[in-house]
Amino acid sequence: MDFKSIRLFLFDMDGTIYLGNNLFPYVPELLRIIREQGKNYLFMTNNSSKNIDGYVNKLKSLGIDATRDDFVNSTNVTIDYIHANLAGKKLYVLGTNALKDAFREANINVCEDYAEDIEGVVMGFDTELTFKKLDDVSKLLTEKDIPYIATNPDYVCPTEYGYVPDCGSVADMLFNATGKRPVFIGKPEPAMPLYAVEKISKERDPLVTKENTLVIGDRLYTDIACGINAGTKSLLVLSGETTQKMADESEFKPTEIFKDCSVLLEKIK
Repeated sequence: MDFKSIRLFLFDMDGTIYLGNNLFPYVPELLRIIREQGKNYLFMTNNSSKNIDGYVNKLKSLGIDATRDDFVNSTNVTIDYIHANLAGKKLYVLGTNALKDAFREANINVCEDYAEDIEGVVMGFDTELTFKKLDDVSKLLTEKDIPYIATNPDYVCPTEYGYVPDCGSVADMLFNATGKRPVFIGKPEPAMPLYAVEKISKERDPLVTKENTLVIGDRLYTDIACGINAGTKSLLVLSGETTQKMADESEFKPTEIFKDCSVLLEKIK
């Protein structure tokens, strides 16, 4: 790949630029050089447990000066999907308070308790998960034939010590109870990179296209599949979930594979 031709870098976060609360040491220089070259980057994550301000604060605590405009997450594209397909409906939200607040700010009718008139279920990566939420959603999906969507299909979320169950694992648990599967909105669907390309080409750089955009991430079935589905270039880094053996055996083939983003830094220098 000709890395000098890339104008928009879309970085996954967990496992790509940090693990848990540990920022990879080469990341600040990488981001600085991208900006110095007059190019663009956004942070793109399936994690819907935090609002954008939470991510801004996290990166600032790690030494990265970021603003709200530097992010696109599964919450953004899920809100767009709801407005397009479920506008005005009363939705049970299985997610964090931050996700519910983001939905309310977008004028989505959020419900937190089982009710007969609920018209859909939305699930995110819920770090505040309770059995009551699982019980409410199991009852809704068993009794009703209503829309059921989820922000992301990730099975695990990486931490500094290993992994914790993510949205896809909870979706499997609910499938075992109800026989229902959600429509997933975030990666690997193409919505996030296409949203990012449109945003940056309109607001910052009219030369940005999907052909000169690079999706960078540590997961084959979300990050790399997302780039492929969106028609962008893709870079798999082996600093998170995926091993070289997993990459060799996967149906999802990235444009490039690096051990981590330190190699990308050398390529663009």
